[in-house]
Amino acid sequence: GCSGGRNLVHGPLLGRGGCSSRVSRELGRPESRSVAEASLLRFQSTLVIAEHTNDTLTPITLNAITAATQLGGEVSCLVAGTKCDKLAQDLCRVAGVSKVLVAQNDVFKGLLPEELTSLILATQKQFNYTHICAGASAFGKNLLPRVAAKLDVAPISDIIQIKSPDTFVRTIYAGNAICTVKCEEKVKVFSVRGTAFEAAATSGGSASAENAPSTSPVKLSEWLEQKLSKSDRPELTGAKVVVSGGRGLKSGENFKLLYDLADQLHAAVGASRAAVDAGFVPNDLQVGQTGKIVAPELYIAVGISGAIQHLAGMKDSKTIVAINKDPEAPIFQVADLGIVADLFKVVPEMIEILKKK
Repeated sequence: GCSGGRNLVHGPLLGRGGCSSRVSRELGRPESRSVAEASLLRFQSTLVIAEHTNDTLTPITLNAITAATQLGGEVSCLVAGTKCDKLAQDLCRVAGVSKVLVAQNDVFKGLLPEELTSLILATQKQFNYTHICAGASAFGKNLLPRVAAKLDVAPISDIIQIKSPDTFVRTIYAGNAICTVKCEEKVKVFSVRGTAFEAAATSGGSASAENAPSTSPVKLSEWLEQKLSKSDRPELTGAKVVVSGGRGLKSGENFKLLYDLADQLHAAVGASRAAVDAGFVPNDLQVGQTGKIVAPELYIAVGISGAIQHLAGMKDSKTIVAINKDPEAPIFQVADLGIVADLFKVVPEMIEILKKK
């Protein structure tokens, strides 16, 4: 279950107190560790791989930077792309970043993992970082295992806490247990769950920018095009309010109910895997273990039964409201507010009430 090192602990997610004592027995007395850890922190250096769209930084990169700063030592950011000068300047102002490495070439269009891996390996060879990380998005999950394989180390995926420069916490069993991993690899390669770390401040930093090491194109794949859907709604992973629908909506046409509700709440729209697999909505709306991880202020689950894979992607939401006609639906076990009713009656009523306000 645990990648990237020795499994020290795994137990119930709510039993975090017991995990600490088990870790202490494994690693030694806390007071004896403090001196060693303080010494270790001085020699850390971390490379954060920036995910972006050339002119806009993806929010999860700021979460990864926060995680990197907790390791101690210097934090560098690698930006690869085309015409990303402004983005590099923005990163220089991010709190906690010491250096920004910039690589601009047409081969980095679309951030193809084959080309980025070659660049990261060249950067690692020159600077010899102790840690390499990125956000645990589709981008990071595609890239970091390649990097780790080339470095002959085991990656650690989706961490939610850093205990020390070589000890990390991640969830297992779809979020129902936590696993503390002591990593003894020469280079620690890990992805960061965005909802577990605050975003780094986008001002207050004064990092320097320099060119990244040059590499030869790999040309194992070719970037063709990207088709973006336009929407006035917030981006799913960064929205404060998310309205998600499941198989209970019965069809893609019925998702219009959720779109109308979301527009009244200035919310993003998500979906369960069942709704995506049924073809109701595209897979970029999927919330869950194999979709996007969200933690909004308010999460409204409409017609979602609450499979464990879906709960893993949204149970960190501050307030969860569930609407389902089945009183035994698992979603009610994590909901703060539950409405046992027909969604086709409740949701239109909610929309009408919101329109009057």
